[in-house]
Amino acid sequence: MANTKERAIIDNWEFILSRWASAPVNPAPARHPARPGGGQSLASPPADAEIEEEKMTLTNYWWLLIWLAVAGIALTMLFPKKAMLLPGQTSSVGQWGWPACIILALPYVVWAMNRTNFGDTEVYRQIFADVPSNPVQLPEYLMGHTKDQGFSVLTCIVKIFVGQNDHFFFFLIAAFQMFCVIWFFRRYSNYFLLTFFMFVASTDYLSWMFNGIRQFIAVCIVLLSYKLILRKRYLPAILVILLAATIHGSALLMIPVIFAIQGKAWNKKTLLILGVILIATLFIDNFTSILDTVLAETQYSDMITNEIWTTDDGTNVFRILFYSIPAVIALVGKRYLDEADDPAMNIFANCAVVTSAFYILSGATSGIYIGRLPIYTTLPGYVVCPWLIDRMFTKDSARLVRFGLVAGYLAFFYYQMHMAWNLI
Repeated sequence: MANTKERAIIDNWEFILSRWASAPVNPAPARHPARPGGGQSLASPPADAEIEEEKMTLTNYWWLLIWLAVAGIALTMLFPKKAMLLPGQTSSVGQWGWPACIILALPYVVWAMNRTNFGDTEVYRQIFADVPSNPVQLPEYLMGHTKDQGFSVLTCIVKIFVGQNDHFFFFLIAAFQMFCVIWFFRRYSNYFLLTFFMFVASTDYLSWMFNGIRQFIAVCIVLLSYKLILRKRYLPAILVILLAATIHGSALLMIPVIFAIQGKAWNKKTLLILGVILIATLFIDNFTSILDTVLAETQYSDMITNEIWTTDDGTNVFRILFYSIPAVIALVGKRYLDEADDPAMNIFANCAVVTSAFYILSGATSGIYIGRLPIYTTLPGYVVCPWLIDRMFTKDSARLVRFGLVAGYLAFFYYQMHMAWNLI
């Protein structure tokens, strides 16, 4: 498959991100997320020969939450939490052990492995089939595929070991992604189950492990660098980010971000980012001209002028408000963040601000391109929410606030899955 044609197909199949960002309230009925602006579904009904295989896939999306609730309760009872000193904490907290985490996460990996006709899945299935399994042929293949070559190399390596079995290909990718998410939440969150629930109920799990997997591999690699970022070991952290950028070039965004998020929550550097974003939103025509110039010599040189950007109406306001919840909580709880002066929570609070800022910008520009950037800082924002709730409220009040947070995320899950994507 020609390089330009293949990349164009990927970019268009990743249109699910525009539905993820700017879906109308009442889309045309579709079995899987529809193309932006209506039209045909990205997924087509399975042929008779595929029906048997479909039985192994996730066909009822309520199971995403049902399993989380049932397994969460059962695992809490069966596996006692272990005392663990989290970074920046002065006392140990009860944390889930790895066996319980693996049991909880395993179905999500299996569902991601067995998905069919969801988003850009079939495009990546075809890419896997086209990538050579012989390392000798890889240099020639890379000459015709110059964009994000790290992913091509990774695919070739996987194919050497698993052959033509694309299910194992998706399994290994999902297992790596889920390991990174679990590792990050377990290491930094004082309320692992709630943080993992936010990841699933926000539909980030579906949006990034069923679709957009190339970028989410890069996101997960960046997650592993936060240990270095907290210690201000910038050179090794940048090297990790550069590695992630070989998988998806958007990871380069994190190089300036890792400096901006250092310091106290809502500090001047973070506010500067927010201010620049707001100014760019007010003068969007000038911003797009500058962006077009900056990207002129990169693999995204045609981003501003292509049809996807020009027809994209940006992230919808409801999504912008929803993903600003962690930033608002961090703003309300700034006094508690300042008193604790926890480097990890300060950074994660600032990540929440960056997430909100980029979503605001994507609302005025492109939900497809700009709207995919906040995922690099979204997950750290989930970590700071339960930490702040425990410190801002008494024990009984905190329980009620957590209940309200869960109710809000459940409402968004229903909105996104039913009204926007028509999946349930």
